[in-house]
Amino acid sequence: MGTLADFHELVAIAHQNNVRIVLDGVFNHCGRGFFAFNDILENGSDSPYLNWFHVKNFPLDAYTKGDAVNYLGWWKHKSLPKLNITEPAVRQYLLDVARYWIEQGADGWRLDVPNEIDDDDFWHDFRKVVTEANPEAYILGEIWDGNPRWVGERHFDGLMHYPIRDAVFDIIDQKISATDFADRVESWLKKYPRENVYAMLVLLGSHDTKRLYRKMEGDWSKIKLASLFPFVYPGAPCVYYGDEIGMDGGSDPDCRRTFPWDEEKWNHDMRQYIKQLIRIRHERVSLRRGDVERIAVNEHGYAFSRNHDGEFTLVVMNFGDTETTLLLPCDLITFEKVEKLRDLITEEVITSDGDFAVSLLPWSGKLFAIEK
Repeated sequence: MGTLADFHELVAIAHQNNVRIVLDGVFNHCGRGFFAFNDILENGSDSPYLNWFHVKNFPLDAYTKGDAVNYLGWWKHKSLPKLNITEPAVRQYLLDVARYWIEQGADGWRLDVPNEIDDDDFWHDFRKVVTEANPEAYILGEIWDGNPRWVGERHFDGLMHYPIRDAVFDIIDQKISATDFADRVESWLKKYPRENVYAMLVLLGSHDTKRLYRKMEGDWSKIKLASLFPFVYPGAPCVYYGDEIGMDGGSDPDCRRTFPWDEEKWNHDMRQYIKQLIRIRHERVSLRRGDVERIAVNEHGYAFSRNHDGEFTLVVMNFGDTETTLLLPCDLITFEKVEKLRDLITEEVITSDGDFAVSLLPWSGKLFAIEK
């Protein structure tokens, strides 16, 4: 990160451009070079930081190959000793860190493996110090199973929405039907309070997963269809760096390759598509704040609307190998007669005196503005 002055400059530039800085916080464990653990390595049982960790016996073996044996390491890694969250000095140190960086201008925290600190009171205190420093700060938890326990006034604003990612991949892999997919993604809208549903981070890729390109086996139609969903589903869409230009990569750590700055290696069509989705989401408040209403579903097709304060956006997707047509009853979209659908990507206009029959090519999706 550089100096504190560098951080302040980074925050200032980001905020001038309407960008927010969310820091990645790992409070469950630290590196073996961390000052407190290093003190134990040097001073053994005489270290004042002995209770900061889960030490079993001496001497500590922290730098040879193999698993951590005489102290607890995260997933038994010697390089990542687990902090003892029950030690008051450790709790205070971590809370001070949480508050400090928000006071320095950070806009929130993304919390790594927070479920491994199985202590509701700690996270309540964490939320308290963060929101005291900035009431608008965003707190995001890396919780893979979507447990509602972790959202709310004693925990986090949102979670990394891996269950939605799983549903998208299951429908594209044709492990489930379009009806199953609709049922699953709509059920998650009911598992949390509304304010937390709309604070979820909706992602397809991360530093812990195969790249989207690899997951979709290089099929650009499937990649685009998958990429559409986070932009139309409630929550904050997340594009893992490089997915917008089609970076390849397998499981961790291969998914963490450096970004290719040579633009000849980019898929510019994919990048333009993501830019279009970003633009449309910014322009359509219904895609950011709107309610979800199912309109139609068939074997491979799914259509739903997002509506907010009189603005309606229609999402239609085909998760199949063949063309499909979805019949959209015009009076069920807005409870009023709809005569026109405007494609938000192509600007093509579809008119009808009755129901709309929307045809989609295999593995494709469309976004429409619903206009009376």
